[in-house]
Amino acid sequence: MGDARGQHRPDAPGALGKTKAKPNDIVFWSQPVNWKNQTLTPNPDSIYFMSFWNVKDGPIVIEIPPAKGGSIAGNIVTIWQMPLEDAGPEGADKGKGGKYLITPPGYRGKVPAGYIHLPSDSYSGFALLRSNLPSHSAADIAKSVAYGKQVRMYPLSRAANPPTTNFVDAFDVMFDSTIKYDASFYRNLDRVVQNEPWLQRDRVMIDQLKTLGIEKGKPFNPDAKTQEALGAGAKEAHALLSERYDAGFPVINQGIRWFPPAMPDVIKAVQNGYADVDLYPVDARGVTYTLGFTGIKRIGTAQFYLMANKDKDGNAFDGGATYRLTVPPNAPVKQYWSATVYDRETHALVKNMNRASLASISPGVQKNQDGSVDVIFGPLAPAGKETNWVPTDPNRKFELLFRLYGPEKPLFDKSWKLPDVERVASP
Repeated sequence: MGDARGQHRPDAPGALGKTKAKPNDIVFWSQPVNWKNQTLTPNPDSIYFMSFWNVKDGPIVIEIPPAKGGSIAGNIVTIWQMPLEDAGPEGADKGKGGKYLITPPGYRGKVPAGYIHLPSDSYSGFALLRSNLPSHSAADIAKSVAYGKQVRMYPLSRAANPPTTNFVDAFDVMFDSTIKYDASFYRNLDRVVQNEPWLQRDRVMIDQLKTLGIEKGKPFNPDAKTQEALGAGAKEAHALLSERYDAGFPVINQGIRWFPPAMPDVIKAVQNGYADVDLYPVDARGVTYTLGFTGIKRIGTAQFYLMANKDKDGNAFDGGATYRLTVPPNAPVKQYWSATVYDRETHALVKNMNRASLASISPGVQKNQDGSVDVIFGPLAPAGKETNWVPTDPNRKFELLFRLYGPEKPLFDKSWKLPDVERVASP
């Protein structure tokens, strides 16, 4: 089969096709995302701004506002999801705001003073910018949207008099960027091969992809037999990646099932740009990028992620059962924590659910006497704890992602530990 272990990206042509946005415009969600945002593990407790940038015609500037009246947790990445830099208070601008200048491969032009230079080895990529949300009140949502709309994006050639940035609202638009494990994967791969330069580390794939009919400068027209083989290869890759995901990742606390959704080798490689010549964890990287997209340069600063796909007893989460997660008091966060349900098969929000998460900023969260919070996952709301309930689809398996925004020392020195999720009697 072909190499389907690589990386998945949010589908730029699909995303732009579903809206009126063009490359270098900014797509945003004017409300916290609902299930119609079928990207990989999106955050329903943030306001998203996203731009698919392209520097083939020259450098592009992404201007991030100072963290006054709001803040951004942003990642600017190449088409291969390699982080060029993080933006916002925990990024390169340190909350002072900044002009991030993305230049194309081989760029030899002058870099003006006052810019944060991001030399890219690809022509395209995307910026994932989260405008942080203090609460889910209408006023705070509006404030978060207004703050995010201060972001500017324009060609360097027009920096003296920047054009107005075009924002396109995608809220409630069916936006499907889940991974299609079929022959269409190779069509998307061919598009990248045709439009992007080969990276030195990936040149080993040139001849291998030729055997599938993917070759720079030539049309990709697989016959029926090849299409069938490609489809089978993609399914085989899906099974392999799913098996490795089920096998688990190193846990953060011994004896508890929560794990960071990336192997240590992948985290190291992403942060240093694969600088270690003795390390190239493509298989482990492939597993991580079945679960989410973007790359984070400074992991553990703006946010930290913990994932669980099994309960305390080691059984997969069943949408027809009821579970409880008790979040201990004094969670180590500067901003908020959240627990979100995703579909185990697609790693997207579960379809047709009216909510997907509970966060410390959610309205009406009930606390126990000691300050802990019981989060209930299941198909039926528990009497008296409806505000702490996250619904599940009784016909689907699910997984959980626990986010800590502005993580603090007790998480990392392990003096604060998130316990296992326990199956309980149905309400």
